[in-house]
Amino acid sequence: MAHIGPLSEHPLFSHIDFGQGAVAAVSGGSDSTALLVLLKDHLDRSVPSARLLAVTVDHGLRPDSIAEAQEVARLCARLGIAHRIVVWEGAKPSTGLPAAAREARYRLLADAARHAGLGMVLTGHTADDQAETVLMRQARDQGRGLAGMAPATLFDGDIWILRPLLAERRDALRTLLRARGLGWIDDPTNVDGRFERPRLRTALGSDGRRFDELFAIAGKAAAEREYLGRRAARLIDVHASRPTRGLIRLDPVFANTDDPAASIYALRVLLAVVGGISFLPDEERATVLFHRLKGLGHRATLSRTVADSRRSGIFLRRETRGLPTDMPAVSDTVWDGRYRITFNDAARDCVIAPFGQMAAKTFADETVSGTPSSLFYAALATEPALWRDGTCLGLVGEAGKPTVGAALPIASPFARFLPGFDLGLARAVAKLIGGAVVGEPPLVVRRGAKATANA
Repeated sequence: MAHIGPLSEHPLFSHIDFGQGAVAAVSGGSDSTALLVLLKDHLDRSVPSARLLAVTVDHGLRPDSIAEAQEVARLCARLGIAHRIVVWEGAKPSTGLPAAAREARYRLLADAARHAGLGMVLTGHTADDQAETVLMRQARDQGRGLAGMAPATLFDGDIWILRPLLAERRDALRTLLRARGLGWIDDPTNVDGRFERPRLRTALGSDGRRFDELFAIAGKAAAEREYLGRRAARLIDVHASRPTRGLIRLDPVFANTDDPAASIYALRVLLAVVGGISFLPDEERATVLFHRLKGLGHRATLSRTVADSRRSGIFLRRETRGLPTDMPAVSDTVWDGRYRITFNDAARDCVIAPFGQMAAKTFADETVSGTPSSLFYAALATEPALWRDGTCLGLVGEAGKPTVGAALPIASPFARFLPGFDLGLARAVAKLIGGAVVGEPPLVVRRGAKATANA
C-alpha cells in the first residue's frame, strides 16, 4: 500500500547512505521538484557534508525544453543547490521514442554523476508511476515485469539509480509543493495520447481501488521474483561450471531438481548470457527445451545459444551464426553482447574477429576432463580473437600471451540495467563466467540499534 499520510511522517531517505553525495534528476515536474526539496531538507538536517547536484536532461524534443531546464536552474539557485543541464544531442528515432529517450536520460544522468565523482542518481518516480508501469506490463503479459520498477537499480555496472518516492502518491507531493509556495512544470507529453503511458494514465484516472490493486501486484511480484532469483542462483552455484571460455556445463541433475521453476529460470538466464542477449528467452519455449534436455542426445538453439545434452552434462555455447564481422580493435568495445574488451597500443592495425575452428584446435591439450572435445572447439571458435593481416594473434586476453588487451565477460541481461530484485542471481552468474563483481547498493544496513553502510 502506498503512503497516504503527510510526507514528513515517512523517513524517505534514512535508508540511503549518501557518502559523498548524490545526483538528483530534476525535470521541473512536480515529482522531481518535490524530490529535490525533500532531499535538500534531509541532507541539510542529517548529512550537511554530502554534495547535492541537480541535473536536468534537455531531450530537445520540444521548443520549450531549454527554457524549462533554465527555470529549474533558477529554482536551484534560489535553494542553494548546484545544477547542471545536459542535452540529448543527435538524431531522434521516428519510432520507439519514449524508450530511446529513457535510455538517453539514464545515460546522461549517469555520465553527469561520474563526471562529478558521485555514485548514485535519485529519481522522482512515484507510486503513480509504479502503478502505470505494472498496467503497461500487464497489457504485454510480462510476468517478471509485473514487479515494476525496483527501488534500487545498478546502471552500466557502476551507477546506482535510487527511487525513494516509489511509495508516495503524486497528489501528496503536489500538496507539499503548494504548501511551500512552489510550482512545477507540466510537460504536455505526459497527456499526449500518441504514447502508451499517457493513454494508460488516462484510463487509470482516479480509480483508487484499481491503483491499490496494481501497487499490490508490484509488491507481490517483486518478492516472488527475488525469491525465485535466489533459488536459481543457488542452482547455478551448485550445478554450473565453465570448462573453458564460452562454454557452460550444467550437471546432469540440473534438469531433475525438485525445483523445476528455479531450474527453468536459471536456464533462461544462462541462455541469454551465453548468447549475449539482453532479454530472457520466452518462458514457454525455454520450458519445452528444459524438458527435452532431460534426455540424452538432444540439441537445440534458443537465444543464439546451442544447448547440447550429453551423458556428462548439459552444455551451453554460442551458436556460430550471426557472430560479429571484423571490427577495429578499439578499446572499451562491447563485443557480441558477451565481452567488454580493452586494448593497449600494441593492438594498433588489428581487428577483432571470431577465433574460428582452425585456431581453436590449437588448444587441444587444454581440454577439460569430461568435456567433449567437439564442444570445447566449437565454443572457443566463437570467442573474440585478435587478427592482423589475416593472421590470428590469439584470443583476446589469452593467458600466457603478450598482453595487448583484456576481455571481461559480461552478463548481457544485467549489463545495462540490474534491478535490485536480481542482485543475487547476477552475482551467481558473474562468479560463473568470471565477470566483474557486483557491488552493494548504497543503502544503510541496520542490525539492532547499530546502523552500518554498505560498502
